[in-house]
Amino acid sequence: MSEQLTLPAETRERAGKGASRALRRDGRVPCVIYGDKKEPLSFHVEEKLLAKMLSTGHFMNSVIMIDIKGKANRTLPKDVQFHPVSSRPIHVDFLRIGEHSQVHVNVPVRFDNEEDSPGLKRGGVLNVIQHDLELICDAAEIPDEIHIDLTGLDIGDSIHISQVVLPKGSKSAIEDRDFTVATVVAPSAMKSEEGDTSTEAAEGEVEGEEGEAGETGETEAKGGEENA
Repeated sequence: MSEQLTLPAETRERAGKGASRALRRDGRVPCVIYGDKKEPLSFHVEEKLLAKMLSTGHFMNSVIMIDIKGKANRTLPKDVQFHPVSSRPIHVDFLRIGEHSQVHVNVPVRFDNEEDSPGLKRGGVLNVIQHDLELICDAAEIPDEIHIDLTGLDIGDSIHISQVVLPKGSKSAIEDRDFTVATVVAPSAMKSEEGDTSTEAAEGEVEGEEGEAGETGETEAKGGEENA
């Protein structure tokens, strides 16, 4: 289960681009909490602490308690904006949630037991189509990651969402189709060999046709000389 994080914050006295730039110069990141049919709440947090939380890799699917003057606001991060050059966080949107709200989260996928996949042992490649899964789950039971077992998978086999064992209380947010999460495909070298074989066969057919055409031409030419 994803851990609950606490982020100390201070309310924003002024809004606007100028005020936001001033906060960033002081090492602060402007943020906003919205949702739950309440007024949006503007605040700012320490950039270094926010960057540390972002580096965990689980920030976007963790419950973040925004602590403003001792009052905790239970939230879920919804969007982080980064500077296009420095990649520093410059703004964060948080969604206000209840303790057991049903929330939509994107949870990363982890593949286990690669050594037990015959296809990968033979040089196949794991082609990951969905690096994370959009789930609906209880806000208090958000998983850190989804584990998928590769045991027994051979080249040409696929893993669909219906085959993935999701944690109790979680379900896929996409229910109208059984989409593919990953496949085991032939290595490029194997595909190249197959392609070379096909090319050689095609070249042989062309040479054969050219030979037949040449023989036909010679026969016609001889026939013409004899008639002359």
